[in-house]
Amino acid sequence: MDTLAQNPPTGIAAATTDLSKAYGSGDTRVVALDRVGITFREGEFTAIMGPSGSGKSTLMHCAAGLDAFDSGSVRIGTTELGTLDDRQLTRLRRDRIGFIFQAFNLLPTLTALENITLPLTIAGRRADQQWLDRVVAMVGLSQRLDHRPAQLSGGQQQRVAVARALASRPAIVFGDEPTGNLDSRAGGEVLGFLRDSVRELGQTVVMVTHDPVAAGYADRVVFLVDGRLVDEMARPTPDRVLDVMKTFDTRTRTS
Repeated sequence: MDTLAQNPPTGIAAATTDLSKAYGSGDTRVVALDRVGITFREGEFTAIMGPSGSGKSTLMHCAAGLDAFDSGSVRIGTTELGTLDDRQLTRLRRDRIGFIFQAFNLLPTLTALENITLPLTIAGRRADQQWLDRVVAMVGLSQRLDHRPAQLSGGQQQRVAVARALASRPAIVFGDEPTGNLDSRAGGEVLGFLRDSVRELGQTVVMVTHDPVAAGYADRVVFLVDGRLVDEMARPTPDRVLDVMKTFDTRTRTS
């Protein structure tokens, strides 16, 4: 049986159990993740926050199969990443996971539409045209599909990146500071599209951010400090998130 076949819905898009990872050894050893257990529910928008060096991006990269971990487990649906060889892991990332990064990572010689459908093209799959039309309409790119990246603003380029992440109907989309290179207006538009993809399309989104305003678009926020999960907030607002982040700054100064 194909371990990467689409599994029946479990309500859980991804999860980690006792996830640990360290860099270096001896006196230079740094613990990036310390037995982190977290569940990302289907159809939910989760933001990961914490002070600089808290392990936010490491958690996302391990959960997305982009980085190896030392111990514990990671599941996408019911598939354990630790049981997959490199070929299977590459296929899982291609077929079941979408990625949005701070750098737009678009190919300059391709049109917006070609960039959006590139992962499907590489996989030898045809786009579900009805789904693709919905995604393109949601991010407001219907009139820009024949434009190349150089002909688009930064916000429009990141919209292309969002549409590319959603085009294959992945089980989960991971975003690493996806609005970090955008001004507040363009960033707000992109965050709104991510939120709409959850509410209107049933997508699951996990985003690493340092910005309380960005976190306010999420359904919940989880907080990491020194590689440990220390707090969680449902229905966040920027002010509430900022208040929690201030307590981490105080801890850092007094520790």
